[in-house]
Amino acid sequence: MAIAKAERLMNLALCLLGTRRPLSKRELRGSIEAYLEAGSDDSFNRMFERDKDDLRELGLVIETVENLEGDTGYLARRDSNRLPAITLDAEEAAALGLAAKVWQQARLAGAASGALQKLRAAGMPEAGDSYEAHHSALEPRIPVHEAAFEPLMLACRDRRPVVFDYRKANAARPEQRQVEPWTLEFWRGHWYLAGWDRDRGAERVFRLSRITGRVRSRVGSFTAPVPDVVTVRETVESWAGEIATRSAVIRLRTGCGYPLRSRAQSIRELGEGWDELEIPYGHGLDAWLVEFGPDVVVLEPADLRADVVDRLRAVAKG
Repeated sequence: MAIAKAERLMNLALCLLGTRRPLSKRELRGSIEAYLEAGSDDSFNRMFERDKDDLRELGLVIETVENLEGDTGYLARRDSNRLPAITLDAEEAAALGLAAKVWQQARLAGAASGALQKLRAAGMPEAGDSYEAHHSALEPRIPVHEAAFEPLMLACRDRRPVVFDYRKANAARPEQRQVEPWTLEFWRGHWYLAGWDRDRGAERVFRLSRITGRVRSRVGSFTAPVPDVVTVRETVESWAGEIATRSAVIRLRTGCGYPLRSRAQSIRELGEGWDELEIPYGHGLDAWLVEFGPDVVVLEPADLRADVVDRLRAVAKG
């Protein structure tokens, strides 16, 4: 359905851009196959008005002209819809070239490469010597190992609800979630999805590595408004204890838990294969510590230790 609409919009845009005189609704209906298949005049009129509004929302300038007989015609003049010349200096071109190297997935890599080729054909300067001298040492990467990434990326783009099975950190089994996906964001080595959880009736953030099985699309539109700004990082930070209000003391097995060690305020060797760490303590730290299993023992505070023990018992019970 989405592909059919996109094709219909493209055909309408080409008709409006390719004509030298305004075209009436009757002429447009006879020129576009999807309009010919409309069941009635009312159905065609509704479809045409929606398509015209969609094209205008996408930025196409459509003029409405009345002839001497009072009939209404439509056209999109090329001079009104021509983009200004693209002017980039060498540093801006180098930044674009560097950004294009980030994506490694076939779908995104092809789009980035094609966009660069078009810009260069339009006169974008090649990267300067300073960039060329160092680009081999600076190779940015955003890895995507999760199978859920691509279907969720497309669902975010097309505003399609999805269903998937999700396993929380303290759960032994996954449970089904119905989500209206808003955006994907990469933070500290993990991909996160932010969206509206229909079952819970609230905004939620999901780590892609905890999605099991296949992401399934659902028909229908979103039921909740999409916010202008989605604070994925702030939400994840609060859940992961990044927004700390006090400190916790844990015992960590030697050679394990490098993410915890990188955040430690102090580290003391205890011997016999254990170290003692003081780490920032905020909301959600108990869920994070559970992920390290038997390699972590909470010493204080007592409430954090109790929360971790409760989560471990819940996992053990299944």
